[in-house]
Amino acid sequence: MNYDIIVIGSGPGGYVTAIRAAQLGFKTAIIEKESLGGICLNWGCIPTKALLKSAHVFKYLQQAEQYGLNKVENPGFDFSKVIQRSRGVATKMSGGIAFLMKKNKIDVIMGTAKVQKGKKVSVIDKDGKLTEYSGEHIIIATGARSRELPNIPQDGKKIIGYRQAMVLPEQPKSMIVVGSGAIGIEFADFYNTMGTKVTVVEFMPNILPVEDEDSSKHVEKSLKKSGIEIMTNASVESVDTSGNGVKATVKTATGTITLEADILLSAVGIASNIEGQGFEEVGIQTDKGKVLVNEWYETSVPGYYAIGDILPTQALAHVASAEGITCVEKIKGLHVEKIDYGNVPGCTYCHPEVASVGLTEKQAKEKGYELKVGKFPFSASGKATANGDTDGFIKVIFDAKYGEWLGCHMVGDGVTDMIAEAVVARKLETTGHEVLKAIHPHPTISEAVMEAVAAAYGEVIHI
Repeated sequence: MNYDIIVIGSGPGGYVTAIRAAQLGFKTAIIEKESLGGICLNWGCIPTKALLKSAHVFKYLQQAEQYGLNKVENPGFDFSKVIQRSRGVATKMSGGIAFLMKKNKIDVIMGTAKVQKGKKVSVIDKDGKLTEYSGEHIIIATGARSRELPNIPQDGKKIIGYRQAMVLPEQPKSMIVVGSGAIGIEFADFYNTMGTKVTVVEFMPNILPVEDEDSSKHVEKSLKKSGIEIMTNASVESVDTSGNGVKATVKTATGTITLEADILLSAVGIASNIEGQGFEEVGIQTDKGKVLVNEWYETSVPGYYAIGDILPTQALAHVASAEGITCVEKIKGLHVEKIDYGNVPGCTYCHPEVASVGLTEKQAKEKGYELKVGKFPFSASGKATANGDTDGFIKVIFDAKYGEWLGCHMVGDGVTDMIAEAVVARKLETTGHEVLKAIHPHPTISEAVMEAVAAAYGEVIHI
């Protein structure tokens, strides 16, 4: 029952941390109350992509004639099977984590954990049995859940969060999505593509508010064209569920209106899982719902660490994984580089996809940079034209003085797989001229990055 490392939570922060700890020679245990892989693999990142893939294929069937193929008469789908496929993908991935735990000789402890004083963790299993474990280092990676607003209380039936949105027994004819971050927009796109009438309500002036304004406006235009109704500068004041569906009272810039739908999806962000974890008893400091740590993820109590969505850092799976690896490598005494949170990519998997890293154009201007901005539309891309999907662009932002790549913003099919080029280039402090001299393959979608850089420096060829 004694370990070098105990990890609480098996999401992409927790399980990656446990594997790296085991690789470094630590005797490691991981504690999970539900399913290996946490929210990301079971109820988030992975199954949502499976749903979106089904929607994408369905859209292709409807567009068969555009590719010179015979028209698919009345293309349809079985909604329950679409959901079933998504759940199957999640189950397979969770099983893969179980294999990795066994391969790396990590003890998996199923149950609800609570940290105790003296570097101990108590675990209550499904039968109610309590067992105590001790660890020289305890790493907390308990993740987050759907955030609830007081005026939009989730009942799991008519007012739902992302978990229910992935396993609805029947497809709703209409849906109101409150919040237009990545979660809200991805579900709006999925349900709209499958035929649900979707209305998005966003408090901020633009959807995907953390993205560059050009990206936000372009995606809003594309989603509206696909049939999604989008209301920005709007807020849901109250929701009435007394009837068959829901009635949402929405305050807009021009007045108050009532929206009706079968169901309302609340996608207004996430809340960290820090309650009932024993933090107060142990003395672990928190602030505004987040655990406070230093640059190496040590909490206020020696021997206790925290990573992932319970921190004030970006609530992204890849951030949690990076934090966990950094944490255990520092514990091991390796030479470790601090995470550069200014070079973390963000992705939204709607259609068209959105990906970005670094500063937006507005942020760069506010910081006082003199800019070179380049933009290349996919309408000028040979590969995108051949693919039949030219919706989108690549936008790059450079410091005019030193050539530093300040930001990159992408909208289009497959851009979430391309943003890593900008991440690596920025990490290596690559300049725009170096990107121009790095030969990109033709025809590819990726050469649009080079073309956008060329546009920033007045050397673009294809526009």
